[in-house]
Amino acid sequence: MTLTRRTFTTLTGAAGLSTLCGAGLAQAPSGAQVDELSGRAFGTTWRVVLPAGADLHAIRPEITAILNEVDRQMSPWRGDSEISRFNRAAPGQYRLPSETLLVTRSALRIARMSGGAFDPTVGPLVARWGFGVIEGDSHPDWTSLMVSETSLAKTHAGCTLDLCGIAKGFALDRLAQRFRADGIDNFLVDIGGELLAAGRHPAGRPWRSGIEDPRPGTGGFAGVVELPDLTIATSGLRWNAVRFSDRSWSHIIEPSARRPVGDTLASVSVIATTAMMADGWATALMAAGPRRGPDLAREHGISALFLIPQGGALRRVSTGAFDAHVLT
Repeated sequence: MTLTRRTFTTLTGAAGLSTLCGAGLAQAPSGAQVDELSGRAFGTTWRVVLPAGADLHAIRPEITAILNEVDRQMSPWRGDSEISRFNRAAPGQYRLPSETLLVTRSALRIARMSGGAFDPTVGPLVARWGFGVIEGDSHPDWTSLMVSETSLAKTHAGCTLDLCGIAKGFALDRLAQRFRADGIDNFLVDIGGELLAAGRHPAGRPWRSGIEDPRPGTGGFAGVVELPDLTIATSGLRWNAVRFSDRSWSHIIEPSARRPVGDTLASVSVIATTAMMADGWATALMAAGPRRGPDLAREHGISALFLIPQGGALRRVSTGAFDAHVLT
């Protein structure tokens, strides 16, 4: 079996579960310490791992409701979403749901801190390169958006909002809030390979995650980390990339160059206290590249691991407290 981050966290964090296809529920074998619930959302898969004996069926409706609401508000792939309606609207100020405004505010904060490496107006460029569907101005400018407590404004026609680089992280944080409100304190949640860990594994240790080797065609791990009440998000060439002119190109756009990130940086993993920040900063640092990215991470105290191709191998550059969480 080729190990990926998903199979690794299943085997080490979930004690080797066998998934029941169709039902999305994995029953732990006799003596196992955890159970698993899974499904699909945002064009990918989600997974929740809990100590054995939890009432998994009771929490599925809550998970589905939260993920559907995030999708209804923030998916550019839905013509009826709040973001799609905003993107089609004329210049002006528009009332949006508080959660959409919260995520937009966080996106604009990362845009400012990263000097525009993260840009939530980049959607039309993403579509231009074949990775998205947003139509509008292909010259990204995050300063064209202004958010208040109750509304979002745009300065000109063609200005659009794309939260795909941060919304999955927000969904993880919302699920964690719901679980804690229900009195569930120990769990691991995964949406498309981004993970949020809370409490401890039933064995008494923190939850663990493998960092996949990002080079296409390879298997195994570039490292293993422990996540004591932390989250991890990874952006890289192995996921949703294309190959052209003997080079790999990421779906992540470098806003200043107005083109996809090339293969000079294989991946960036970010550990943070919230999944939304891990998600957004992983996107920002990947877009910033192998030189500017580590400097940005150090400047803002971001715990990150950069994997940089070098002579067929990977050069590791870590920042912040990332290495403190690495097991191997």
